[in-house]
Amino acid sequence: MIQYKKVAFYTLGCKLNFSETSTISRLFEESGMAKVDFEDRPDIYVINTCSVTENADKKCKQLVKKALKINPEAFVCIVGCFAQLKPEEIGKIPGVDLVLGANEKFNILEHLEKLEEKQEKEAILAFENIKATTEFVPAFSIGDRTRSFLKIQDGCDYFCTFCTIPLARGKSRNASIEATVLEAEKIAKTNIKEVVLTGVNIGDFGQGGAENFEGLIRQLDQVEGIERYRISSIEPNLLSNEIIHFSLSDSKKFVPHFHIPLQSGSNRVLQTMRRKYERELYAERVAYIKQLNPDCCIGVDVIVGFPGETDAEFMETIDFLKDLEVSYLHVFTYSERVNTSAMKLGEAVPMSVRKERSQMLHILSDKKKRAFYETQVGKFKTVLFEADEENGMMFGFTENYIKVKMPFNSSWVNTFQKIQLTEIDRDQVMKAELIEELAKS
Repeated sequence: MIQYKKVAFYTLGCKLNFSETSTISRLFEESGMAKVDFEDRPDIYVINTCSVTENADKKCKQLVKKALKINPEAFVCIVGCFAQLKPEEIGKIPGVDLVLGANEKFNILEHLEKLEEKQEKEAILAFENIKATTEFVPAFSIGDRTRSFLKIQDGCDYFCTFCTIPLARGKSRNASIEATVLEAEKIAKTNIKEVVLTGVNIGDFGQGGAENFEGLIRQLDQVEGIERYRISSIEPNLLSNEIIHFSLSDSKKFVPHFHIPLQSGSNRVLQTMRRKYERELYAERVAYIKQLNPDCCIGVDVIVGFPGETDAEFMETIDFLKDLEVSYLHVFTYSERVNTSAMKLGEAVPMSVRKERSQMLHILSDKKKRAFYETQVGKFKTVLFEADEENGMMFGFTENYIKVKMPFNSSWVNTFQKIQLTEIDRDQVMKAELIEELAKS
C-alpha cells in the first residue's frame, strides 16, 4: 500500500457537490492526511465532477492536466456525476488512476488502499448501475465558508427530458427527519452561522410518505446554535403555501429568500420538458411569497434554446418574467446531453440563436436585480460578513440575499452586523452604513 500524506480537492458544480466533497475530505483528515491547496503538490487529487453542462465535462479533463503538471506523480481520483455517467471515458484520460461511481465515492479510502502504483494505462473503475444506488449518505460542508451546505436529500424521480441527474444520482432518497436534525446539530457545534439546505430535489424529502419537507424545516428551526437557514433550489410544485407561510411568517431562522426553477415561460415547452407544473402555478407561488413579504428575494432558473423552442415561445418567457416580481435569473443555455430524450423532441435551435436568447435574459436579469435592489435602499438589514477581502472591502449577504460591501474589518468576519442599505454600486453590490455592531469574532 502506498503511503499518502497530502490530499487536495476540486469541486465542480452545485452546492450538493460541495457538501459531499467536504465530507469526503474529513475522511482523509481523520485518516491522518493533510488537506492542502490544489497547487501544493499533494500526493492525491480528488476531483468531484458535475455533468449538468458540456463545459463541466471539459473542465474535468483540464483539471487532470493541471494536476499532473503540478505533480506528475500524484494519484488522480475522479468522483461525482460525470464519473457515474461516463466512467470508461474518464478512465481513458491520461493520468487518471481511479474512477468511483455514486455508490463508491464515500469508500474512496478503501479503494486507494488497493492501489500499488500509479496506473500507466487506463484507470481502475469502481461503479455500479445507478439503480443499485439506494443508500442515502449524509453530508455537510464546513471550514471553507461562513455558511454550511447541508445535504438533506439525494437523487430525483422526475426525469425531465433535458436532465441526466437521475442517471447520475439515482432515485430520490433521504434520511429521517431525526437523523437529519442530528447532522444539523453537528454543524451547530462549529462556528457556522448559516446553513443552506441542499440536494437534488429537496422539496421531495420524504417522497410522499409520513415525513415531508415542511416537517423537516419545522424541526430544523428548533436546533440551537444555528442562526440562519437558507433553502436552496426548490421545485414550484413542491413549494407549498404551507412551506412559504412557515418560512416567511412563523420561522425564527429561515430567511426570506427562495430559488425556484422555472425553465420556461411557455406551457408547451414546460410540457415537452416534462416539468410538473404550468406557468400559472409558478406565478401563484411568486404572488403569495410577495404578499407575505415584499422584501423576499426570489431567484429563477431558465433554460434557453430547448429543442423546438420557437421565437414566439421564447418571447413568452421574456414577457412572463418581465411581469413577475422576481429578483434575479440563473440562465442556462441548453446543451445536448447523451441519454436524454430532449434531442428527439424538436428541431435543434441554432447555437447562435441560443446565445442571443441567453444574452437577452442576462440583460433582463440585470434589470430585475437592480429593480429589486432599488426597493431595498434605505432599509435596515442584518449582514453575515465573509472573510474575503478585495481592495480593502469586505462582503456579505443580508437575510434576503442582497450582496453588501463595506470597508474591511477583521473583527466582523463570520459575524452578523446591523446595517442600513445606502446605494447600489456600479457592479450591483449594495453599499451600507453600520447601524449597530452586533458581535465580535
